[in-house]
Amino acid sequence: MTGFKRLALILAMIPLGAQAMELDDWETIEGEARGQTVYWNAWGGDTRTNAYITWAAKRLAEEQDIELVHVKLNDTASAVSRVLAEKSAGNDAEGSIDLIWINGENFAAMKENALLFGPFTQALPNFALTNPEAHPEIREDFTVPVEGLEAPWGKAQLTFYYDSARVNEPPRNMLELLSWTKAHRGRFTYPLIPDFTGSSFLKQALLALAEDTGPLYQPVEDADFAAVTAPLWDYLDALHPDLWRRGRHFPASGPELRRLMGDGELSLAFTFNPSAPAAAVANFELPLSTRSYVLEGGTLGNVHFLAIPFNAGHKAGALVTANFLLSPEAQARKQDLQVWGDPSVLDMTTLDSAQREAFRDDHENPAALDPQALATTLAEPHPSWMERLEQAWQARYGNR
Repeated sequence: MTGFKRLALILAMIPLGAQAMELDDWETIEGEARGQTVYWNAWGGDTRTNAYITWAAKRLAEEQDIELVHVKLNDTASAVSRVLAEKSAGNDAEGSIDLIWINGENFAAMKENALLFGPFTQALPNFALTNPEAHPEIREDFTVPVEGLEAPWGKAQLTFYYDSARVNEPPRNMLELLSWTKAHRGRFTYPLIPDFTGSSFLKQALLALAEDTGPLYQPVEDADFAAVTAPLWDYLDALHPDLWRRGRHFPASGPELRRLMGDGELSLAFTFNPSAPAAAVANFELPLSTRSYVLEGGTLGNVHFLAIPFNAGHKAGALVTANFLLSPEAQARKQDLQVWGDPSVLDMTTLDSAQREAFRDDHENPAALDPQALATTLAEPHPSWMERLEQAWQARYGNR
């Protein structure tokens, strides 16, 4: 089935009233958005991220007379479930969620269940600044075609960091990590599954250990799950006894992993934001001896997006909010290490010199990663693998 036919099928399944908004008149959309309250469901587990969203809310109130309410989530799947419940109850136009920070299996679930408004991205004036034709990574989400149903917002790639005052030479691949952890017992761990950072570690390890990675880019039900994942469980069985707290307890999240590094309990950790270690050094959360690096052969990377539910009660406000978050002003502030450090999705060649200047960072930071280190990115597996991996991990290690 072609992408166009798939999209036509999805739109046919959504109640007609949910698609009634005219998307070719931006001035009218802005006018309708004024005075609206936009409920943005977004992860709320990091203070810098929350502060950035608070700043964005202030700017939207000043510029567009929009009240942006950050509905803080621990798990994006809860927002997906809420939209699905509203659809089941016949709520096709007055949904409680206007905008969702999303990607991966949550986007796939919303698309599969016809829970998304759109396609809308081409209607956003600032979307052109991403130069989508030159950047295929913003046209697919964990192998699933985006087809205009979510707008790119930021980039992520698995990045390791260590305390150079404690570690002379960090491990450069997953096998070296196993040896390093045995030699430095208790100095490394990963977040508790199903935290997305912890789950990303599972996928990184599986990509490195699997004899054939091809099945990972197809639906999991089409593969021999036990055979494909056997090397991962053998690896974790060997790794866990030498982890922090001997693998019997795990930190709850990436931010908690960073706190353990800051407290000196760990010497090696990782994040899904390449700029996070440098931002944490700038914010005095990590020591000046912190250094960042990427594993040999590359690491897992993806784009995170903004989506609008099919029944959002304030679609105009959601569109204007998404467009603002793609503006050079908002993207430059988001990328600033002193603010958040989340990499921009804008293509610098689409910006004028003044706009590009806003992205320049003249601060010396020893923890900053060389941008060239991110040149090799490993694509995310098909989203169906995430849930199966998490279920298998919980069955094997969750009750210890």
